[in-house]
Amino acid sequence: MINISSIKTHMYCPMKLYIQTHVDMNENTDYQLAVELKKLKIDVKDLIQKNMRKIKKDMKVCEIERILSDNIDSYIKNTADAIISMDLGLETSQINQLIDDTYFNIKITALKIKQSMTILDKNAFEIIDMFFPNCMYSYLLKDSQLELIGMCDKIEIIDGKYYPVTIKSSKPPVRGVWDQDAIELAAYAILLEEEFETEVFVGFIDYEKIEDRRPVVMDVNLRKGLFDVMREVKEITENKKLPNIKKNIRKCENCEYKNICFEE
Repeated sequence: MINISSIKTHMYCPMKLYIQTHVDMNENTDYQLAVELKKLKIDVKDLIQKNMRKIKKDMKVCEIERILSDNIDSYIKNTADAIISMDLGLETSQINQLIDDTYFNIKITALKIKQSMTILDKNAFEIIDMFFPNCMYSYLLKDSQLELIGMCDKIEIIDGKYYPVTIKSSKPPVRGVWDQDAIELAAYAILLEEEFETEVFVGFIDYEKIEDRRPVVMDVNLRKGLFDVMREVKEITENKKLPNIKKNIRKCENCEYKNICFEE
């Protein structure tokens, strides 16, 4: 069974996947930390959604910001303390960055809400679906025939159609999305089709740093690319095929396995 997290690692660096699978026998806390931080971000979005219901159309932007921010700071800090107690290596700089990003996004959201309420002449609770569509968070998808499993960040349901959404803290390219992000989204789309017996024609990637949502069309080439990557992942994880080392200064310098890799 291939976990979509292995596909993501392979797309980042095949050698990293090999080392994680066959060399590094220690528990890898990086993945668990990433999962906990992603869960925290999802919870923060839920809090903002609940706070939005209190907003009235005659409120000023500064008041809207204040209401959206209710209990956000304390929740982030309390949850961060819980993550720190797990000894996953969470750093103070990561917490501060998360708080800064959250309040920056709240400012943008407040402006959008005010503009929408003014144009539509409605209170916030009447237009909440425009900002927070009906959705399922952290949904586990699995297909035994495809031998594929993964947890989708979010599945939005609009007019009976299912849309997979992945949430990224990384910076996006100038246009479109990164190849690895598109391949990951295609994996969730295929699992969604099997799970709900439907067709998925498009998915979305939310790049949080700039509050930008980018669509990805699930065309034939993207699906073919996914199955090509899955075959390569199987070769590494099941057949222990050693991939070629492709040095990338930016990636290698930030990789926890750079010393092992270069020695090999």
